[in-house]
Amino acid sequence: MVTYECMSDTELAGLISADDHGAFAEIYERYFRLLYVHALKKLRDKDEARDLVQDLFAHLWTRRASFDEQINISNYLYASVRNRVINLVAHKQVADKYLLSLAVDDMKIEAITDHRIRERQLAEMIESEIGALPPKMREVFELSRKLNFTHREIAIQLNLSEQSVRSHVKGALRILRTKFGTFINLLLFFK
Repeated sequence: MVTYECMSDTELAGLISADDHGAFAEIYERYFRLLYVHALKKLRDKDEARDLVQDLFAHLWTRRASFDEQINISNYLYASVRNRVINLVAHKQVADKYLLSLAVDDMKIEAITDHRIRERQLAEMIESEIGALPPKMREVFELSRKLNFTHREIAIQLNLSEQSVRSHVKGALRILRTKFGTFINLLLFFK
């Protein structure tokens, strides 16, 4: 019976490349815990450290046929862990940046959507209040603010005096101001 515990890493490397499961198990037993602690110090996550070292040993076994028998196994394993940690950290940074950009985009979309909904609700409320104005006042106000007619054009179209048109517009604005405050002025001004 072969005692792998007494063999050097170089001898075990030669046996691993010859498909010896026992030699691989011995290397695994010798280095898993040390490599795990090394990865854990860098990653500070037990599951990630364990997975990283497990993947390294799985990679070692799948590539055993091309494994150089004269390689210093401990150096190879430590360098592999270091490189895998660096790759994992770099990948996390890229993933974090991507997730952050998605979150920012979602916030922008949500803000735009929320703004549009509020704008639509306010417009509906204003339209409702305009619809509740007395008929002649509503007609004068809509010609003035929605169709941008001058007071003179409204007076001619509705057969009213310009002073009467001014009074209707002022009255409508006074009623709407009491309902919506000064915000209505800004909204009507920019429409």
